Amino acid sequence: MLLRGLSWLVLCQLLGTALNVLLLPMLPGPIIGMLLLFGFLLLRGEVGEPVRLAAGSLLKYLPLLLVPPAVGVMAYAEAIVADFWAVVGALVLSVVLSLLFAGWLMQKLIARQQRRREGA
Repeated sequence: MLLRGLSWLVLCQLLGTALNVLLLPMLPGPIIGMLLLFGFLLLRGEVGEPVRLAAGSLLKYLPLLLVPPAVGVMAYAEAIVADFWAVVGALVLSVVLSLLFAGWLMQKLIARQQRRREGA
């Protein structure tokens, strides 16, 4: 089960990397792969047990992925301080845009769920 789920995750990342190289050089391959996986799961309607098991197993190691960015922040503290307001502006703008998009998406999903309930 775990191997099947990991295979799906790696396959999506591989397809994303291939699309990155061939068609979309402005987006990172893993992001494209994640969007492909998201689309596949939306079409399927549920997250299968193999993918759920693989994702749960990988989540245990998530803190290890956060160590390199933390070290980078410490190593480049002077450069970050030099561009402090640009960094703050970018962070605030990204949070605002993310909240607006999440709210819009939530409204669409609620309306979709209500249409499904009314149709059933």
